[in-house]
Amino acid sequence: MRKLPAAAQEERRRQVVGLRESGLTYEAIAAQVGLTRTGVFDICRRFGEQGLAGLASGPRGPAPGTGRFLEAEQEVQVRALISRHTPDELGLPFALWSRAAVRELIERHCGVRLAVRTMSTYLARWGFTAQKPLRRAYEQSPKVVRRWLRQDYPAIVAQARREKGTIFWGDETGLRSDDVRGRSFAPRGRTPVVRPSHKRAGLGLISAVTNKGELRWMVLDGAIKAPSLIRFLGRLIQDADGKVFLIWDNLPAHRARTVQDWLAARTEQIEVFSLPSFSPELNPDEGLNADLKQAVTRKPPARGKPELERTVISHMGRLAKLPNRIRSFFGHPSFRYAA
Repeated sequence: MRKLPAAAQEERRRQVVGLRESGLTYEAIAAQVGLTRTGVFDICRRFGEQGLAGLASGPRGPAPGTGRFLEAEQEVQVRALISRHTPDELGLPFALWSRAAVRELIERHCGVRLAVRTMSTYLARWGFTAQKPLRRAYEQSPKVVRRWLRQDYPAIVAQARREKGTIFWGDETGLRSDDVRGRSFAPRGRTPVVRPSHKRAGLGLISAVTNKGELRWMVLDGAIKAPSLIRFLGRLIQDADGKVFLIWDNLPAHRARTVQDWLAARTEQIEVFSLPSFSPELNPDEGLNADLKQAVTRKPPARGKPELERTVISHMGRLAKLPNRIRSFFGHPSFRYAA
């Protein structure tokens, strides 16, 4: 009986009631429908007390809220702590919120010791899922980030509109010929092998994007230095329509004396602004860097710097012709403020 669907259970109960009304005994009905005498008696009793409503199947399992070790108020407190803090902020010896970390949190704040497997039930009930965490530098100041989003950046936008300029977000990145990412299918127990060149080659790239899909870029033979940065900035203001408002990070090359002197002599053409320290997630040009590295590492490993450079130039040239793809970077939740 318990294995039948609800509709089939109700039909069986109606059958029992019909046989009882025809004059059969409880024992005879039980033998005919495959139930115990007690089961037949209970069905008939429920019908006598409630009528047809007594034959309906009710919800299975324990009543909602029963069998819980935490009170509703305690659950609310634990959920708030997990949502607003990391384990180390609460003095727990964990980096992430695992089931073991949640169990220890409950034991400390509620005085209830639960099994680790029970945590899965509670977390699922609260709507928590296991996710890969985002990285935020410990040195980052949340207060400065909030001020940037609410005050500093809106002020830059207003100034750019008044002066009919264009806002660019700039950044630098590096690429290596032996950088291989992702996963590769292989027979179970036979780890796949990739064969990059032992002679490592590296390139640098400096780029700038706008939320309208514009892209400026330049390949560098190594790390970014002041002369190459000035050369890129010169190209940037030459190609731009109107004044350039450039937003970038606090890289040491950006603060070099020669760069600052070059900018001071061209205040009518370009003005630069720095993002909050340790906040790369606020720079939409990071989306371009991720796109480039993903595309390069999907290719066969470069055997030298010329091959790596050709791959980078090919991809960047293609991106420059895809403004919609550049604009899509600004759709990421971290960059949406700049869209």
